[in-house]
Amino acid sequence: MELIISTETFIFLFLIAITAGIVDTLAGVGGLIVLPALILSGLPPLTALGTNKAQSFAGTGTATYMMTVYKKITIKQMQPLMVTAFIGSFTGTVLVHFIDNQSLSIIIPIVLIIIVTYFVFSPRMKEISSEARISDTLYKFTLAPIIGLYDGMFGPGTGSFFTVSGVALRGKNLIDATANAKALNFATNLAALIVFLYIGEVIISIGIVMIIGQFIGARIGSKFLININPVYLRYFVIVLCLIMLFRYFNTF
Repeated sequence: MELIISTETFIFLFLIAITAGIVDTLAGVGGLIVLPALILSGLPPLTALGTNKAQSFAGTGTATYMMTVYKKITIKQMQPLMVTAFIGSFTGTVLVHFIDNQSLSIIIPIVLIIIVTYFVFSPRMKEISSEARISDTLYKFTLAPIIGLYDGMFGPGTGSFFTVSGVALRGKNLIDATANAKALNFATNLAALIVFLYIGEVIISIGIVMIIGQFIGARIGSKFLININPVYLRYFVIVLCLIMLFRYFNTF
């Protein structure tokens, strides 16, 4: 599928992708910026989801690579969780074709409220690691594929869900949980992208432009993530989610 896209729209989406790459690396909610921008540009909801996965795949892939460079994660360490997250996302992407995509207008605000509530009220969102509440094996077969399923069906906020669950359940500190979330989100984006490419719901020209933007944004965001104070990262997520909530309540 191809649409006639103006030069101004390409520039707009390129800048959106850079911004989303930075935001997604730090807070995992880049999709909340990209999806409305794609729909505003004239893409149908399902095509917007597919094209979003193309640029998100590039962003999370770049961020994952940077996390390995900075020695925050290793692919060998993350591989078991990435596999089950991939399976969950692949399943969710297949199922989304049987769901009314207008449900995004309901799901996204709920996701934002959950994320904000946890980041505001949880005493566990702190700099040091704490005791894990569940084993990595249990997480691998429950939360990883469930969040992956959500990403395949909807997507926005997936990175934050991986981060929150990493802190709350796996005992990770905020920075490490965010780094882990990049690899898991990369796996879910890859699974979804494979399905969307197969059914032809990706606008290749837009995807390429936004992939370049995501690459730039993710590299910038990765440098911030390594050096940022976890307290500031927590506030960043809260403020960003509140801004997006305000936008959605004024739109719908």
